[in-house]
Parts: sequence; structure tokens; C-alpha cells
Amino acid sequence: MTTAYRRSDRSDRRISPIFLGIVAVTAVAGWAVWTDFAGQAGFAVFLFVTAAWIVSLCLHEYAHARTALHSGDISIGAKGYLTLNPLKYTHALLSIVLPVLFVILGGIGLPGGAVYIERGRISGRWKHSLISAAGPLTNVLFALVCTAPFWLHALDGVPFTFRLALAFLALLQVTAAILNFLPVPGLDGYGVIEPWLSHRVRSQVAPFGLIAVFALLWVPEVNTVFFDAVHALLRGLGVSEFETYCGLDTYRFWQEWFGDQSPVCAVRGA
Repeated sequence: MTTAYRRSDRSDRRISPIFLGIVAVTAVAGWAVWTDFAGQAGFAVFLFVTAAWIVSLCLHEYAHARTALHSGDISIGAKGYLTLNPLKYTHALLSIVLPVLFVILGGIGLPGGAVYIERGRISGRWKHSLISAAGPLTNVLFALVCTAPFWLHALDGVPFTFRLALAFLALLQVTAAILNFLPVPGLDGYGVIEPWLSHRVRSQVAPFGLIAVFALLWVPEVNTVFFDAVHALLRGLGVSEFETYCGLDTYRFWQEWFGDQSPVCAVRGA
């Protein structure tokens, strides 16, 4: 038995107040970091980067959904994916909560994501590949925007703390893009190549690729290679490892309570 879906109406595409609220937090916190308005700069950086990271997660999922809609899955609108409301995702825990926790605990952009796309409604391998690629490409675009002042050499007048916040936010976007593009089951990179694989190969693929990737990142040698690649890309965009390191150090404002913040960052920022 088939289920009929109505075509998306305007209410299905109206931007969610929840998303607008997150954008507002990003803007206010960004202003507080820029003007040094906050009594504790680290807390303002925390709010700015966390809110901006959630915005990027919402845009990542929106890119998947919007591309799927134009590729033939007209059920997308009725599911609420076009409203940018993170509570509409299939797994809000996986899409929002876990990525934010990984940022707080590990300083890494965990690929979020759980919008359910009815692949049976979509024909053509290129369309399926593009739907999967649309999300991480959004992270790439976000990284370019964050690093624009660096590679455009337009940092004059940009407050030091705001510069560090942008550098750390760029680090999150680059790590998310790299991880998402890995051709591993559970990640978007596998979704890009899956339509081109034979049925025999697809049937033999283990479904635990995402867990394996993050387990490997705990191996020091693998972690070093991964972050060397991340920092190499960021250096190409004009962002130094010092800036990303101090961005993370400032983001973890609670370290100041225990005297764990880096004196190097404080001295260079003075």
C-alpha cells in the first residue's frame, strides 16, 4: 500500500522560530565578542560558536532536504525539513545534541544528520549522489565564509577574540566536511558513491562505519594524521594552528575556573 503525500505548501517552508532564535543568539553573542561587551569573553565565544555550529548543522540538513525535494521526493516538505527546525529531524539527539557535545568535549565537528529521504521516489544515480554531497558542501561553504577575512587579508580592525572564534568555528566546519566526505557507511561520502556500487558490494558493507571512524580517531597516530590534514587545509585558507588552538582554549571558558587556560593565548591576545 502506498502513502500519498501532499505537495509542500508555504507553511511547510516557513522558517521556524526556533531556528530564528538560534540565529539571534549567534548574532547577539557575535556582537558581544566583537565589542568585548561580555564580562567574560570566553562565555560569549562559547555562545557564539555553539549557536553558529547549530546553525550550520541545520543548514547541512536543509541542503540534503532541499536537494531531495528538487530531485523528486515531495514528502520532504510535509516532514518539516524545509523549516530549518532541528526538532523536526529524525534523530534530534544525533543531529544536534551529540555534535554539540563533541565540540564541547573534543573540539571536533561531528557529522550530525538525520533527515529521512524516500530514495524510492528519486531516479538517477547522479541525483542520489548530489543529495548526499549537498550537506558536507554546506560545511565547505560555511568554512569559506568563516575564513574569508583570513584569506582575503582583511583582518585589520577585527578584534583578536573574534578572530579566534572564527578560527575555531572554521576548524569545526573543516573537520565536519572531511569526516562527512569519507566513503564510509553512515557518512555522506558513502552516500555519494553508493549509487555507483554493485548490489553485491552494497550488500556486503558493514553498517558500523561511523562508529569505527570515531574509534580510530582515538588512536593517537590516526588522530595526528587527521588533524595534520585539517590544519594543512586551514593554513591554505590563512588560518594558523595557533589561532585555532587559542580559539578552542577561549571557547572552553570553564577552564579558567580551574586555572587550565593557556597563558600563551592570553599573552598573544593582550
